[in-house]
Amino acid sequence: MFADRAKIYVKSGKGGDGCVSFRREKYVPAGGPDGGDGGKGGDVILEVDEGLNTLIDFRNTRKYKAEDGYPGDKKNCRGKDGRDIVLKVPQGTVVKEAESGQVIVDMSGDNRRIVLLKGGRGGSGNQHYATSTMQAPKYAQPGRPAKELNLMLELKVIADVGLVGLPNVGKSTLLARVSNAKPKIANYHFTTLNPNLGVIDLDGTKGFVMADIPGLIEGASEGVGLGHEFLRHIERTKVIIHIVDAAGTEGRDPVADIYAINKELDAYNADIAKRPQVIAANKIDAIYDKENDSIAAIKAEFEPKGIPVYPISAVSGAGVRELLYRVNEMLENLGQEVTVFEREYFPEQAGVQAEAEAYTVSYDADADEYVIAGPKIDKMLGYTNLDSEKGFAFFQKFLKESGILTKLEELGIEDGDTVRMYGLTFDYYK
Repeated sequence: MFADRAKIYVKSGKGGDGCVSFRREKYVPAGGPDGGDGGKGGDVILEVDEGLNTLIDFRNTRKYKAEDGYPGDKKNCRGKDGRDIVLKVPQGTVVKEAESGQVIVDMSGDNRRIVLLKGGRGGSGNQHYATSTMQAPKYAQPGRPAKELNLMLELKVIADVGLVGLPNVGKSTLLARVSNAKPKIANYHFTTLNPNLGVIDLDGTKGFVMADIPGLIEGASEGVGLGHEFLRHIERTKVIIHIVDAAGTEGRDPVADIYAINKELDAYNADIAKRPQVIAANKIDAIYDKENDSIAAIKAEFEPKGIPVYPISAVSGAGVRELLYRVNEMLENLGQEVTVFEREYFPEQAGVQAEAEAYTVSYDADADEYVIAGPKIDKMLGYTNLDSEKGFAFFQKFLKESGILTKLEELGIEDGDTVRMYGLTFDYYK
């Protein structure tokens, strides 16, 4: 089964917590703190696998999580780092943030392996907090939290040339004749349900990659028919070969067919519609009405607009060689660089912003308490020893500098009111 879209959830590993420990040995009554640091959480890594050509594995498994870092231990022992998780994807996979649709990374070109989400840093053990005035710190730093993302994976095949046209005009037949691709071919609509890639080898040239895109129909850009599902696969192509049934074997007008498909391309992505195009007037061996010269009509309509027309027979091979060499010449003039989609979303920056805003201040009328909650509060109180005078002074300074006291006053707090945070309650006095 071919799958070119998948929605998944990924999460890096949380950093291991620092350890609170004191050296305890015979004849060493005051050994001092020896709590070790926590290990780093595992990363989420994306890697291109040349052997893959579908995203089907991500349809079966939708959640991926790296391993958390291990906590520190006594005797200054550092916790073990969490294992990374490596997600292998086909070349050409575009990774987007699911909600906004913005591109995080395009696994094409030089992007072969990237760290998508970094694991949380391990927390420092209490050995780091010993000072001349605080020789027995009873607190350690918790590990940094994990990062998570909902992703949309889209496979956009990497091909130099895209074959487009209505169903049953001979795209698969042409690809099978000129390359090593073996698409299923039969005389009924929508035979091709998957994009097929073929390598075109031409004497005296570097050759190129051609993609057979499943047949489009009118309304495809609006989601009608199967063609809409595969329009994304021509977004990287540099040249488009528009195949048309010049013989009109199904009673259709070839000129009208070309305009109909170009209209769908323009509606889906105007940039694609502007790319260099060649018309392959196929099935010339099936033209029996000599009075109705459809080839001349197609040339008269499109060649004045700068679109060359090549009469061919994908079955017999007539005219195919001339078509391919013309396409190769156009590609050489355009260059060989792979189209790589620009990055629009930066997970690391989104995480920094979320952490900076990660607390809320509210009033719980039922409990008659002011509630302060959020990751930022939990993190601060997790490594602050409120039993010590120094630790409590640090706590009060944090409340003031973070703007929490100002928000409490805006909510109307008065002396003696109760404040709850991190499972603890305090009486407020200004």
